[in-house]
Amino acid sequence: MMKSVVRVATIVDDTLAEGPGRRWALWVQGCPIRCAGCCNPEMFDERGGTEWSVADLLARIPSEVEGVTFLGGEPFTQATELAALARAVKARGLTVMVFSGYPLAELQARADAAALLACIDLLVDAPYDRERPEPRPPVGRRWIGSTNQTMHFLTPAYSPDDPRMREANTIEIRISRAALLINGWPSAQQLVKRR
Repeated sequence: MMKSVVRVATIVDDTLAEGPGRRWALWVQGCPIRCAGCCNPEMFDERGGTEWSVADLLARIPSEVEGVTFLGGEPFTQATELAALARAVKARGLTVMVFSGYPLAELQARADAAALLACIDLLVDAPYDRERPEPRPPVGRRWIGSTNQTMHFLTPAYSPDDPRMREANTIEIRISRAALLINGWPSAQQLVKRR
C-alpha cells in the first residue's frame, strides 16, 4: 500500500485554530525559506522531527474533522509525500488547506508541486514578512500573518464570503506530561481579555 514517509514536526488531531471548521493539522519538518520572525524556527532543520508513513498519518485522522491543514516548516519540501496523503484525505470527503511560503505562481511552475496543488482547496501562499503584519479580523484576514500573503480558493469548497474567513483568530494551548503545545494566532485583544 502507501510507503511514502513524511518528516513531521508535530500533529494536532483536532483544532479550530488552523483553518475553517474542525481540522487535523500536520506541521512538517524542514523549511529552506526561513522567514525572519517565523513563529516556528525550530521546524527549519529538515533533519529534525519524526518520520511517519503516509498510511500511519492517514489512520490517525479522526472521522469527525472537516479537513486537514498542512503547515510547517514548508509543506512543499515534501510535496510528493503530502500529495499521497492529500489524495487519500480527499477520497474520504475531507478538505485540504496548505500554508506555503512559496508564491502560487512559483509552485505552479514546479513539476513536483502539481500533484499536491491538485488536491488543495485553500492555499495561503507567500513568505511571512514581519515588516507587513496583517491586521486582525474583522479588518484583516483570518489565519494570515502578513499583508503580502494571499488566500487562494482553488476549489469551490470554500469562498471569501464564508463568514468563518472573518472571525477572530484563536489560540489553543495543550499541556501534557511531555510538552506544552500552543497553536493558532491570537489577537492582542484576545491576550488582554484572557489575563
